[in-house]
Amino acid sequence: MFIIPAIDLRDGKCVRLIQGQYNHQINYEDDPVKQAQEFSLAGAQWLHIVDLDGARVGRPVNTDTISVIAALEQFKIEVGGGIRDEASIKQLLDIGVERVIIGTKAVSDFGWFAECAEKFSDKIVLGLDARGPKVATHGWTQDSATDLLEFAAEAAKLPLAAIIYTDITKDGMMTGPNFERTKALVQAVDVGVVASGGVSEISDIKKLAELGAEAAIIGRSLYEGTLNLSDAIEATK
Repeated sequence: MFIIPAIDLRDGKCVRLIQGQYNHQINYEDDPVKQAQEFSLAGAQWLHIVDLDGARVGRPVNTDTISVIAALEQFKIEVGGGIRDEASIKQLLDIGVERVIIGTKAVSDFGWFAECAEKFSDKIVLGLDARGPKVATHGWTQDSATDLLEFAAEAAKLPLAAIIYTDITKDGMMTGPNFERTKALVQAVDVGVVASGGVSEISDIKKLAELGAEAAIIGRSLYEGTLNLSDAIEATK
């Protein structure tokens, strides 16, 4: 298991949205490149970037910032937020992103998603954001009737790099992940499952490892100092 620190970009700055609400934002580091470098120094091998502006408008927006971070060549980068066409996937891969996260378009047009997963084998990550057992889309602003586990099982037949599961009710709350649904997801698919949302202490990381999660994405707890990145990475060894 490995640890992936998160940078959520809005207006070119590092922020966190509490439970995905755009009107409930916490501002952190003005310079995301500086923040990325700090994560690298702490030992991170992966970086998770969410383009919040992109998630709202349906296309990547903060590509200049992402490009600068990728050019550091200090770790592998995965990016999500507003990626709903093939041109956006190519654009991100061309600037040095290792893998691209698709959520909304995967749910709304599974045929297209399947084609992209085949075309960009092991470069596409399915982003499953959920409230309860149902998937949410459009930057968490819309709920769907799609069942999380059923959809994941179908998508896992594709050559995906991973599946990222985020419990929106846990995200940014620092109250612990949804262990029960993470476990169910790990058992339902053969693709690596990345847990996101709510990780706030070392015990969370150890429990996710026991459940079989491939990685854990950590955001707010790193920024607010309740969890040290180096300690988190060490706990996975």
